[in-house]
Amino acid sequence: MLLGLMLCAPLVAAVETGMSNYHLGAGDTISVYVYDEKELSVEKARLSDAGTIFIPMLGEIKVSGMTVSELESSVVNGLKTYLVNPRVTVFIVEYRDIFVNGQVYKPGSYPYQPGLTVLKAVAIAGGFKDRAAKTQVTIIHEQFEMNAPVRVDLSSPVMPGDIIIVEESFF
Repeated sequence: MLLGLMLCAPLVAAVETGMSNYHLGAGDTISVYVYDEKELSVEKARLSDAGTIFIPMLGEIKVSGMTVSELESSVVNGLKTYLVNPRVTVFIVEYRDIFVNGQVYKPGSYPYQPGLTVLKAVAIAGGFKDRAAKTQVTIIHEQFEMNAPVRVDLSSPVMPGDIIIVEESFF
């Protein structure tokens, strides 16, 4: 029973943070479990640059842009050719990194954590430098097509793959 609760914890956290609509992308690490078919399951597969993973019997499939539930449905449909009633569960093991640039002490890439805000991401990156313009912070959201920087406040949520830019203050 404890194992069951532990397996459900990431799913509950994802639903609480709005991650149930999260779209998989290159750099995410996922596990695909096919109930009672260990040889068809995949543990800790990192999505390639092309956003694909290899699943036994199905080959390499493009999963970038899919939600976890869409991927589960896709695998179930693909396995119906080989299994009578396939039951599939997909877990996100590790999200793709976020990037913090500009006027922070340790700019670079950092692992995403559900519930991350701009202020928390800046803290992970060593905090604001003295010349940081705390009111001039922008995010480039990876999942939006235009990839244009959007001005945000410090309590704004951060998503996997986001690039946070802290501008320099001139006063």
